[in-house]
Amino acid sequence: MKNNGLTLGVLGGMGPAATAEFLRLLAEKAPADVDQEHPRMIVYSHTITPDRTTFILGKGPDPHNYIREGLETLIGWGADRLAVTCNTAHYFIDKFRDELPVPVIHIIEETIKKSQAVCPKGAWLTATLGTMRTGLYQKHSAYFGYDFKLPSEEMQVEIHDITDQVKAGKHREAGLRFRKVVERLWEIEKLPVVGACTEIPIAYRHTGLPEEMGISCLEALAEGCIRELYRPL
Repeated sequence: MKNNGLTLGVLGGMGPAATAEFLRLLAEKAPADVDQEHPRMIVYSHTITPDRTTFILGKGPDPHNYIREGLETLIGWGADRLAVTCNTAHYFIDKFRDELPVPVIHIIEETIKKSQAVCPKGAWLTATLGTMRTGLYQKHSAYFGYDFKLPSEEMQVEIHDITDQVKAGKHREAGLRFRKVVERLWEIEKLPVVGACTEIPIAYRHTGLPEEMGISCLEALAEGCIRELYRPL
């Protein structure tokens, strides 16, 4: 199937493994039979961007200008649509999204829509402390009328530490640790677990738990991008 000719600009590097996983999913989900039918992309792995959660928690430099500069650079390079492979970055993006001349395919909105389709009655939300503390998903899910269940504060800290393990390349260890967290959540209520940090789907893949019980924000973003890049203009 031929794409519609739009160029996707991907702002990545937050973190690198998540960006690579997103690109793999995008290639896997593209309705393409040959190279020329795959989407045209520009990928900017902006790894120098300060940690988003660290700033939100009051402990580090502000990443706002780095994120905006990264997106504006992609637009200058010719991007017609934008995607950012970091959930917490959207706390900053939401402040200037309407000022950009190019639409952002919003990872949080796409993940909520996917969660609604998978389990209309709700799901567990697992994310970085930055994403949880800002209420990003809660704010957007209220608009969609969707209900997320929140882990305890203790478990939220544990989940955040697991995302750091993935960033450090310790995927197997992160998976084993995340499995224990998920099993504790399922003792409370057996609902799908939403990986609302781009490292969490990587950890979930190493848990050995049923694939259908994990909802990946990276997969949701990839599906949203495919929709945009193959729809008729």
